[in-house]
Amino acid sequence: MGALAVYRWRLAPDGYATRRQLRALGLRPGGQDVAAELQRPRRRRDPLVAYLYRIDQAKPVRPMTPARAAALAKAMRARRTCPNCRRDAGYCIPRSLGVCVPCPDLDIESAA
Repeated sequence: MGALAVYRWRLAPDGYATRRQLRALGLRPGGQDVAAELQRPRRRRDPLVAYLYRIDQAKPVRPMTPARAAALAKAMRARRTCPNCRRDAGYCIPRSLGVCVPCPDLDIESAA
């Protein structure tokens, strides 16, 4: 990747988009390299950076197949299952806790 063109926030030319903007258009980068960089200055910190891709080189999003939908459902089920009590929490388990929200409370009560 050579030298990237750098644009200020909201001043990128037409024809470039971030990954999220490409997805909203039903597109994906499709293996292309980052074409430019967007920087938003901040006080006393490094600027926020967003990478831009060329829209004309983007490819359509691959369709969701039944196998991909099943794999995604399985992965999300694993993120919702508490490793401690083995129940489906109904939400993604916070990585900071590592277990569902009631489990740390149960451990504290049993230790007392």
